[in-house]
Amino acid sequence: MDTTRKTVVVAGSSGFVGSALVPRLRRRGYDVRTLVRRPVKAPGEITWDPGAGQLPSEALDGARAVVNLAGVGVGDHRWTDAYREQILRSRVDSTTLLSERLAAAVSADRAPTEAVLVQASAIGAYGDQGDTVLTESSPLGEGFLADVVRAWEAAAEPARAAGLRVARLRTGIVLAPSGGALGRLLPLVKAGVAGPMGSGDQFWSWISLEDEIRAILHIMESDLEGPVNLTAPAPSRNADLTRALGDAFGRPTKIKVPAFALKIALGEFSSELLGSQRVHPEVLEQAGFEFTHPTIHAAARWVAEGRPAQTSPTV
Repeated sequence: MDTTRKTVVVAGSSGFVGSALVPRLRRRGYDVRTLVRRPVKAPGEITWDPGAGQLPSEALDGARAVVNLAGVGVGDHRWTDAYREQILRSRVDSTTLLSERLAAAVSADRAPTEAVLVQASAIGAYGDQGDTVLTESSPLGEGFLADVVRAWEAAAEPARAAGLRVARLRTGIVLAPSGGALGRLLPLVKAGVAGPMGSGDQFWSWISLEDEIRAILHIMESDLEGPVNLTAPAPSRNADLTRALGDAFGRPTKIKVPAFALKIALGEFSSELLGSQRVHPEVLEQAGFEFTHPTIHAAARWVAEGRPAQTSPTV
């Protein structure tokens, strides 16, 4: 995709991934519009309310790509019935609205026919499948998050049915020097009081924030569509991932966290930490994508260096 004067609309731009993606897009020459749920404060911002189905008619005009990263954090709060509904609705409502509006904009010649919807998703789609290697062609699993992902991905159907390219980003655990999945774990690692969760044998499929951003750009600027696993090629067992982080910071990681303690502290969400997902990025590899951090040791060193993705080399 020629990036000259191309417009990209980003939803979820203030989130963990979105806040790293937007500056990278601008450095690559894109005209970026961001959808926000508050009054506009800066050029390029557009106020929307997906829950109420509100999006200005001109918001997607001329958009070559819409990147939808909207959705509340699955681990931000205990999974009460109300928060489970918020997890689902924040994803499905935003995706439905953007998918329908992008299809309409293209149909009315207000957006180019080559427009793409780059839609967030998650490896939670696969559920707990032990040591089974999971690719994009693997069957979806069971559980709350698997059900959420089914509805989330289905909400992008209006765009796909209109003939638009739709890429679904089945993202794993995103590692970064601050925030994200490591936001609570890193302080424990740095203090030397971290360790395996449960047995520690469960596979955690992860990706560095740097590679997450690079992969999104690669997908947006290529012809990839359908589900794409955004995970590093070498998933790690939980104990190995924790040990790699400890080694990178020069700290021990021998304090185990029993499964029952996680269940007491986190409730149903603990199943996501104790479950095993051995995911392989088959589509990205076949497309020639090269990871900056292909192993957990490389990613852990990058995390320990504290270098944000926004200042890393461009793709």
